Amino acid sequence: MLGENNVPLVSVIIPAYNVAPFMGETLESVFSQTHKSYEVIVVNDGSPDKAELEAVLKRYVGRLTYLEQPNKGVASARNTALRIARGEYVAFLDGDDVWLPSNLSEQLKFLSEGGFDVVYANALFFGDSPWPPKATFMDHSPSIGEVTKQSLLDQRCCVLCSTSLARKQAVFDAGLFDEQIGISEDFDLWLRMISAQARFGYQKTVLAKYRVRAGSLTSNRITYYEAGLSLLDRVKQRDQLTVLEVEALERTAQKLKLERAIEISKLMLLNGEFDGALRVLTEVKPITRRWKVSVVRVLLRICPRLLRCLYKTNRLRHKSVSVESTPLQIPDCEL
Repeated sequence: MLGENNVPLVSVIIPAYNVAPFMGETLESVFSQTHKSYEVIVVNDGSPDKAELEAVLKRYVGRLTYLEQPNKGVASARNTALRIARGEYVAFLDGDDVWLPSNLSEQLKFLSEGGFDVVYANALFFGDSPWPPKATFMDHSPSIGEVTKQSLLDQRCCVLCSTSLARKQAVFDAGLFDEQIGISEDFDLWLRMISAQARFGYQKTVLAKYRVRAGSLTSNRITYYEAGLSLLDRVKQRDQLTVLEVEALERTAQKLKLERAIEISKLMLLNGEFDGALRVLTEVKPITRRWKVSVVRVLLRICPRLLRCLYKTNRLRHKSVSVESTPLQIPDCEL
């Protein structure tokens, strides 16, 4: 699995936190790559499933590097691996996602031929996905046109971290992942890499499978949207943005504020806080024309208890899912 002088061309970085049930499938997908010059670095980020994780990793002794650290977050785990990575390139893979066999070979070729510093690809949803079979990440979080700071801020281009391959030096030039950011740390890195003149490219070819897990809570979504808003505010204060970039950032911030309001109103509705739910949806009236939001506001006024009953019934019919993504890549929620 090594290149000339026993030095791998690619360092595959896999952070691990509560992914023991999936890690075997993830690693098998790496060891099945048609491109063979790589090393694998797994970082246990203080995961509570340590015993189960290490039981899986025992099957791969001698084939990977295993590191363990106190829980510091995914940004820290990736940085820990980056600091010992020997490859010219680094590939990021979450511990519950899966690569197709040609992922590394096709990404390396695409990066080299296009003169890019970072490339990413498309992926199929799998696991507890609520979407139809063969639905892909780019169906819901598209990439259209050139990857620039403006297109990232405007959500016209969404980088899927588990399919990303980068020149290691470009990641270091941007300062690695910011360990103070708990959510959207990858989005923040992409912005800083572009500021450091890194060139991004993508292909719409499906080269991975992106796991969706059941069991997320509305309150988790609220936290995600708030984290996205916090990051956008941080970027606005930190970066010297053009007028068009500021406009793109503000458009996305408005979307996140709306999604946050919708999730808060759902929680209030379930708790019987009908006046609060109405107030929250009324506050975002100037930034949305969604007819469903308008209908819900009316129902909250005239028959809130019936609305709650209908909503509870609808929730039982549909799985609540957790997409391991950033709040800046999650498709719009619906009431």
